[in-house]
Amino acid sequence: MIALTAAEIAHITNGRLAADPDIVPGSVVTDSREAEPGSLYVAKPGEHADGHAFVGSAFENGAVLALTEREVSDADGKPFPAVVVEDAVLAMGALAAECVRRMRAARAAVGEQLTVIGITGSAGKTTTKDLLAGILSAAGPTVAPQGSYNGEVGVPLTVFRADNNTRYLVIEMGATGIGHIAYLADIVRPEIGVVLGVGSAHAGEFGGVENIAQAKGELVESLPDAGTAILNLDDARVAAMRARTTATVLGFTSSSGHPDDLAVRALNVSTGPEGHPGFDLQLPDGGQPVSVSSRLIGVHHVANLLAAAAAAFAAGIPAADIAASLSSQAPVSRWRMERTERADGVTIINDAYNANPESMRAALRTLADLGRGRRTWAVLGAMLELGEDSIREHAAVGTQVVRLNIDRLLVVGREARPLYISAIQEGSWGDECSFTETADQAFELLQSELRPDDLVLFKSSNGVGLRHLGDRIAQAAPAPENVKSAAPTAATEGNEQQ
Repeated sequence: MIALTAAEIAHITNGRLAADPDIVPGSVVTDSREAEPGSLYVAKPGEHADGHAFVGSAFENGAVLALTEREVSDADGKPFPAVVVEDAVLAMGALAAECVRRMRAARAAVGEQLTVIGITGSAGKTTTKDLLAGILSAAGPTVAPQGSYNGEVGVPLTVFRADNNTRYLVIEMGATGIGHIAYLADIVRPEIGVVLGVGSAHAGEFGGVENIAQAKGELVESLPDAGTAILNLDDARVAAMRARTTATVLGFTSSSGHPDDLAVRALNVSTGPEGHPGFDLQLPDGGQPVSVSSRLIGVHHVANLLAAAAAAFAAGIPAADIAASLSSQAPVSRWRMERTERADGVTIINDAYNANPESMRAALRTLADLGRGRRTWAVLGAMLELGEDSIREHAAVGTQVVRLNIDRLLVVGREARPLYISAIQEGSWGDECSFTETADQAFELLQSELRPDDLVLFKSSNGVGLRHLGDRIAQAAPAPENVKSAAPTAATEGNEQQ
């Protein structure tokens, strides 16, 4: 973290100083359990708890200063050292913006540069962020978000992990409304902005897909004239954002339909028997294509791989280094097509960190491709925040499950029930299609019916929590009656004939 005194923190945040002005925190936390000696603890109001209730715990763990919205005292009535502000979250943003400004100035003073790269999109942000950070870290000190820190709290926390030695700062940007990404971009001032796609995730919150496109495009609007906008040419709404920026536009595409665009391209795309995508990477540098053999699962990751390659190219990384890194990287963040092989031969693919209609369809296609010769299960929960389109979109997924010949569908939770009804109406009968109200009921069903060599996909929105069910099944011992068998089942034989 950039060194700031308590007095400077108060000045930057327009806060009231109630502490020794010379205190210099060494880190910033918003969870009192993560406080350590020298921390600044931000007591922000939360959805389920007020951070002010944990100020004492933070100081017990070593915090030396708090950023609060009111004075907090210990058991003896003595106020904890604090900077008291009107809004703790906005104060975090102001501090982060000043940290970025100082880092840029410090590096410029010695003839070096801090490159800030922002990434947004309805799906794939975290995977792309992980891939890009993997490429850049070989070229210089790189800071990227932990997990999916991508909002008004997560972005400042990522900034606070950087310092004057940081060469590349990768920022993931999420939003639930118009203006959110503009606010985040104003904090970090990116030179490179990546827009992955415009899907229907959060359509209910935004008031429609066009509003989502409006919000995502705020990233490219924030770029300087000398910056670079990385746009997905295979998404028409993203490609149209070229009109919203004065920066250089560098596209990425796996299609041959954009011959005149400056673009990073995937040629000869294929997937191996384990679902790993490969392609020839063509960069707009006049060089020969370089081969990429990814360790990720699913052809839908080609867009994420290309986006990371394009951003790295814009940051000056050579083609050979980009391809080598993309080919070597395994998944980093959890619950993104995360594969687990159980001892009894059951394979779990846990992709239940998030879900929208586009990512649900992509995951199901991957399940069908990987499942040839095996019995396949789709364990699906609700896609949240779809608004008035929710029933229609869930029904469309149920239809797709049947048309892809997925052997077993297990729908979990009442919000996803239209998916179950649709599958039945499409012709999924008997034990091919099941519904449970709760994850515990789903666990019992899977425990009793999974057999060796089954391939099981878990997919839902984060708030549904099916990722935890996927973990339970991945770690569970098989039911004794299901430990192996001999002959192939009818379902398996049917798969072999597809």
